[in-house]
Amino acid sequence: MAKQLDYHTLREIFTRFQSVEPEPKGELNHVNAYTLVVAVALSAQATDAGVNKATERLFAVADTPQKMLELGEEGVTEYIKTIGLYRNKAKNVIKLSRMLVEHYGGEVPCSRAALESLPGVGRKTANVVLNMWWGHPAQAVDTHIFRVGNRTGICPGKDVVATERAIEDHVPVDFQRHAHHWLILHGRYTCVARKPKCKACLIADLCRFEEKTE
Repeated sequence: MAKQLDYHTLREIFTRFQSVEPEPKGELNHVNAYTLVVAVALSAQATDAGVNKATERLFAVADTPQKMLELGEEGVTEYIKTIGLYRNKAKNVIKLSRMLVEHYGGEVPCSRAALESLPGVGRKTANVVLNMWWGHPAQAVDTHIFRVGNRTGICPGKDVVATERAIEDHVPVDFQRHAHHWLILHGRYTCVARKPKCKACLIADLCRFEEKTE
């Protein structure tokens, strides 16, 4: 775990990220808050591309909780069976849809606690929805962010909650809204797990990673 970078270095890092990608977006396809919740819940232990392929057909027929309930668990299963853990995920999609209809009038709630009460929705999923749909500066820490944060010193932490807190505590406020998207993209395409592309990295001169690749 690298030592936490100072404020001025972090400001320079995120200024560079912003200059390349001013408005970073999540890569999961969705048409409303409900389909975003479902897509993020389905993305656990699956690729965004794989989820998008399945949900393109699913959301064409079921883009509201009521329509998903009408489709039923077996119906949902048929659409998402190419995704890992699809049987359990189909159950959760139906359960969360029923809870939204019965307790929230079919609308997706905009509080973390309410979102986390939904089956199959954890802290990361709740934070993605809060950030992408309502624009809250919530930090959804995944494996990419955890790796990048600890490797570079941007937001080191012993677990994902500690890394989330490090972003909230140290990243300049004006970069908080898009911080997790910039870090995910950096981890997905540049600061990759096995052999980071340090030569092509726009923050290589600022990060604390000692084993930089040639």
